[in-house]
Amino acid sequence: MDAISYQRAPDIGAALAAASQPGTMFIGGGTNLLDLMKGGVMRPMRLVDITHIDGLNGITALPDGGLRLGALVRNSDAANHAWVRERYPLLSQALLAGASAQLRNMATVGGNLMQRTRCAYFYDTGFPQCNKRSPGSGCAAIDGNNRMHAILGASRQCIATNPSDMSVALAALDAVVRVAGPNGERTIPFAEFHRLPGDRPELDTTLHAGELITSVDLPPPLFAAHSKYLKVRDRASYAFALVSVAAALQMDGNTVKSARIALGGVAHKPWRANATERALVGQSLDKATLQNAAALAVQGAQPQRDNAFKIVLAQRAIVRAVQQAGGVA
Repeated sequence: MDAISYQRAPDIGAALAAASQPGTMFIGGGTNLLDLMKGGVMRPMRLVDITHIDGLNGITALPDGGLRLGALVRNSDAANHAWVRERYPLLSQALLAGASAQLRNMATVGGNLMQRTRCAYFYDTGFPQCNKRSPGSGCAAIDGNNRMHAILGASRQCIATNPSDMSVALAALDAVVRVAGPNGERTIPFAEFHRLPGDRPELDTTLHAGELITSVDLPPPLFAAHSKYLKVRDRASYAFALVSVAAALQMDGNTVKSARIALGGVAHKPWRANATERALVGQSLDKATLQNAAALAVQGAQPQRDNAFKIVLAQRAIVRAVQQAGGVA
């Protein structure tokens, strides 16, 4: 490991000032960053520890009835908080589906949003071809083992997927990310926070240089009674999703009043299935309706050699998740 310097920031202002120096990265729980540093994938010159900044580790009610999750709230604390369990069970389910209990006890809300892809070619520096790690070098996954990779929104530059379970739920819930930076504070709608790879796959998010996530805001709860996070994986614990679905419904009797559907494991970012959502509104949850709506979610999919099965798997997972959310399965 390369020599690095370490600084503990007492407040947001100090953290932002430190981040103005080249080669600086923020560190919270470190569950992803430290692994990447040990593997030589990321080589920051300076780490700024933000874990002692007051005001970033709380869960507070918002005036509109929503909820604010501080960036330093541990994943385990968020998943088990009474307000989250009662008002946003979709988020609680997603958090509990991710990683081990030990990792959830360390990982933070802000860090979860910033975790990098688990693409094996990105993690293994023995493979020189990785546009995310070394822009312009190529993408080894395209001609390699790509069973876990993207079927939607990818490019010839990168077919990696976003690994976060929490982010899939936040995408379905229309969360907002609050950040502080050199130019002040701003908010980013969750749909705009993560990027598709395009020709710049090394850029995972739309954060500007030196910006720090301070919180994630959830809108007033609308889907507590009818939501489900379904994660399909190779083994029942501690595995990343082949496909995951965050399904949230408002029901009027047996009819869907509104729907939110987001997918994980299929794209470089959490993937909102907007056409599926529209197709469900005003409909009952009969199997034919669900199958037709689910098919819309994978229109335009471009599978690789090893992952065409995800097209069918995603549709079946959507049907199952919506059935469970609506209480018909």
